[in-house]
Amino acid sequence: MNVTVLAGGVGGAKLAHGFALCQPEIDLTVIVNTGDDFDHFGLKICPDLDTVCYTLAGLANPETGWGRKDETFEAMRQIGELGGPIWFRLGDKDLATHLERTRRLKEGQRLTEVVAAFCRAWGIKARVLPMSDDSVRTMVKTREYGWMGFQEYFVRQACAPTVEEFAFEGIDHALPADGVVEALESSHLIVIAPSNPWVSIQPILSIKGVASLILSQKAVAVSPIIQGQTIKGPAAKMYREMGIEPSPLAIVRHYGDLLWGIVIDELDRNFEAMIVSSGIMTLSTQTIMRNEQDRFRLAKEILAFYKDFNPNHQPGREF
Repeated sequence: MNVTVLAGGVGGAKLAHGFALCQPEIDLTVIVNTGDDFDHFGLKICPDLDTVCYTLAGLANPETGWGRKDETFEAMRQIGELGGPIWFRLGDKDLATHLERTRRLKEGQRLTEVVAAFCRAWGIKARVLPMSDDSVRTMVKTREYGWMGFQEYFVRQACAPTVEEFAFEGIDHALPADGVVEALESSHLIVIAPSNPWVSIQPILSIKGVASLILSQKAVAVSPIIQGQTIKGPAAKMYREMGIEPSPLAIVRHYGDLLWGIVIDELDRNFEAMIVSSGIMTLSTQTIMRNEQDRFRLAKEILAFYKDFNPNHQPGREF
């Protein structure tokens, strides 16, 4: 069974890992947001790609969900003593990833090739694809400071400014990375992970041809909103500042016709009837992934949900 997951950072990485634990029952592809990539100290930084890969490889920091476990920050300490910018902390092990990625890119390798090489080195069996090899930069318009890059908003400003609008620089010329179209076309199940809809998933959907492919296939989304809040990240805050009450219903409306189903947390079961009445199949379950067992259980429940309710599913076709 071919499963494709659209993912951003920590939440997307956790669910992707849950599906990876279902291998070899499934053939897994993870398409990752690169809109928050940026250059820092002359290095190409790919936060979401690295979070997904570190998680799939068992290298992620279990406390934060991002960065490397058993990390040290001696380089950052030295940079700080010299008066350099340390607002975006790069661990010493993490620096090795950025240095080698930047070296390969400068030699002419595409980002897709670099990611594939890293996945082989780290023993990752799933196929991990950047959404595009072309540069796309997520910009956030804030009431206080105007337009700023996403990492400036997310890390340096700690998501404090009031959000007014989003834009994806370079999106008009960005093409899907090699393998993205093929993965979507051959997918039995497309899953939109519980990542930020505005800045993690929307950049992927805005790549030329991606949304239309998903529209023809239909997807199931996992709501990142639980009782009006998010476990990590500013998605709920963004919804409120954009004049939308954050809820699973807001997620359904956000993705619209792309969905055949949605997975909501059991604490939001009161939204189930309203969502079902709109024609979207709904699975209510525990969506908080505190450990590896939670990730695996949620992935298995989504697979069962697909087999039970997706009208496009043909029993026995993929097993």
